[in-house]
Amino acid sequence: MRVVDTIKNIWKIEDLRKRILTTLLFVAIYRFGTYIVLPGIDPNSLTALQKQTAGGLMALLDMFSGGAFSNASIFALGIMPYISASIVMQLMAIAVPSFQKLQREGESGRRKINQWTRYLTVIILLLQGPTYLVNLSVQLRSAGSALPSSIWFTISSTIILAAGSMFILWLGERITDKGVGNGISFIILIGIIARLPHSLFQEFVSRTSEKTGGLVMFLFEMLFLLLVIAGAILLVQGTRKVPVQYAKRIIGNKQYGGARQYIPLKVNAANVMPIIFAQAIMFIPISIVGFSTTGERSPLVSAFMDNSGFWYNFVFAVLILLFTYFYTAITINPTQMSDDLKRNNGFIPGVKPGKHTKDYLDAIMDRITLPGAIFLALVAIMPAFARIAGVSMAFSQFFGGTSLLIVVGVVLDTLQQVESHLLMRHYDGLLKSGRIKGRTGSIAAY
Repeated sequence: MRVVDTIKNIWKIEDLRKRILTTLLFVAIYRFGTYIVLPGIDPNSLTALQKQTAGGLMALLDMFSGGAFSNASIFALGIMPYISASIVMQLMAIAVPSFQKLQREGESGRRKINQWTRYLTVIILLLQGPTYLVNLSVQLRSAGSALPSSIWFTISSTIILAAGSMFILWLGERITDKGVGNGISFIILIGIIARLPHSLFQEFVSRTSEKTGGLVMFLFEMLFLLLVIAGAILLVQGTRKVPVQYAKRIIGNKQYGGARQYIPLKVNAANVMPIIFAQAIMFIPISIVGFSTTGERSPLVSAFMDNSGFWYNFVFAVLILLFTYFYTAITINPTQMSDDLKRNNGFIPGVKPGKHTKDYLDAIMDRITLPGAIFLALVAIMPAFARIAGVSMAFSQFFGGTSLLIVVGVVLDTLQQVESHLLMRHYDGLLKSGRIKGRTGSIAAY
């Protein structure tokens, strides 16, 4: 069988074998750490916290932390503070001239930005740690238990939580250097899929033991999930190729024709960022209600508290459309593309260099961003349709949203790296139909 032959070929390559085993070792260390509870906390009293993380924002945080959040683990804050710091630094690099200058300095500038990102991550962790402990104290009191009341416990637990997240960051960097794939993304992937077996088993038991459609309905769910995954793969890999012709070169007395290449413009250049930004805004009303002391809710607030309702998902989808255009506009710069082409004696056939090329690229991005944004919004609200169809809350998270796009993107990137190792040693790739395309697509023409 081709699968068996591919596995044998992977095992024959010593460097690839070491990288895979190293990755599995670091993943095992990470998963082991998610079950180490903070000192001074009784694991048996965490039932209220686990109920709180069954839905809403807390469920999302618990998913990205691989269950460490609900376990009150030393890894409870996960890798998300670093992701938040990276997003802030990325936006700063777009809006602040001094950060733009650092980016243009090459490797030294990137190292300095990475250093500042880590400092910002530590600041975020020192702010989130006490907040997590306050929420944990409330949940433990509701379960008849309590946290130690000393200030030393708060300080030591905050340091442990911050150190745990920075250790996860270190593990991610080691996976990037010595393992397979992007380490930070791979850790998020592990945190997401760690909940898949339990959620899948619960859904199977629910369908077969209760009068909710039985095995036929469960198989229909699996088929629909595969269709959604296929759509997410198309969304991640989709590109529009713009042909570029380079000027002819004269070497000695011979004239050579310019190489014909392409600029791959992505259908979904913003990846999952619009969903993350939209979710952050949609959680504002929920947070306000959470801090409110009144027990009554207005119909408007109640509508936005129901994440499977019409108005919540309608506003959520509109925000994703807007943020997709916004993030694409600040990350894709047609003016810079046009200038780079002109500087390298390249041009788009039938389009004049300079402003005409910039306008042409702008028009193409507008056309391909709209269907990409609409499909991204549909993928984001797909879990709501799954819950309406009777799918459990835990399993419905895998039908769309940030989790599905991250899983698909990271898996494709990892398989692409494995395939590159195989092809480098003159082995067959993973697929007969062609090479695997990751989120980055093919190499740009300039």
